[in-house]
Amino acid sequence: MEYRLSTPLKKEDAAILRAGDTVLLSGVIYTARDAAHKRMCEQIASGQPLPFEMEDAVIYYAGPTPAPKGAPIGSVGPTTSGRMDTYAPALLRLGLRGMIGKGARSAEVVEVMRETGAVYFGATGGAGALIAACVESAELICWPDLGSEAVRRLVVRDMPLTVVIDSTGADLYQTGPACWAAAQTCPEALPLDSAKGT
Repeated sequence: MEYRLSTPLKKEDAAILRAGDTVLLSGVIYTARDAAHKRMCEQIASGQPLPFEMEDAVIYYAGPTPAPKGAPIGSVGPTTSGRMDTYAPALLRLGLRGMIGKGARSAEVVEVMRETGAVYFGATGGAGALIAACVESAELICWPDLGSEAVRRLVVRDMPLTVVIDSTGADLYQTGPACWAAAQTCPEALPLDSAKGT
C-alpha cells in the first residue's frame, strides 16, 4: 500500500502502516544523529526540557551537508540507524512516533516500538541529493557545536519512505528476503543447442 501522511504523526496513522508499505511524508521532521541523541538522553536524565516536542514527532537520522547557494539544505542522506539504538527507547517512551534511517534495529528498539506504537521508515541510502529536493526549509534549533549533527527542523514535502518496521514489530529486513527467496525458481537448463544460439 502507498500512503500520503503528514506530521505530527499520530498513533492511529502509524497503526495502519505495515512493513513494506510506501509513504510520502510531509510536514516537520527533525534531524538528529548519535551525538544529539546522547545529549537529549542526558537532558531527560537531568530533568531538562528537550529541544522539541517529542510526542508524535519524527526524527530523521541524518547529518546534512552545507546548503548550496539558493537551497535550504545540502545533501541529506540517512545514517545507519543502529548507532541510535542505545538512545531510541527513552525517546520512544516520551512519544516519538517515527524514525527514519537505514539498516536494522535492535530487538530492544523493536520491542519498545510495539509497546508505544511507533514506526521505523527506511530512506534510500546514497540518494541524499534527491532527498534534499523534498526539503522546503531547514532551521538549526540547537547545538551548533555539533556541526552537521546539530538538531535541525526540516519542513518536507512528499519525502519518499518505506515502512521497514511497523508498530506490530513486523520487520522488512526479515520478511523481505524470505519472501524474495520463496518467489525464486531455479531456471531450467537450456538445451545445449539453445545455449549455442542455434
